[in-house]
Amino acid sequence: MKLWKVLGIAAFAGVAASGALVARNQRRRAAYTPDQIRERLHERLAGAGQPKD
Repeated sequence: MKLWKVLGIAAFAGVAASGALVARNQRRRAAYTPDQIRERLHERLAGAGQPKD
């Protein structure tokens, strides 16, 4: 029975940690203005058209 308690606590900690990572990534994405996002997408598009050496 003790093993199940440890596994349950570990699972809970894993879910909490992944939720914190998702929240942090969402805050990082929300910090960009629409103009910044558009500029970055244009840069990525320009870079994708060039062949790599």
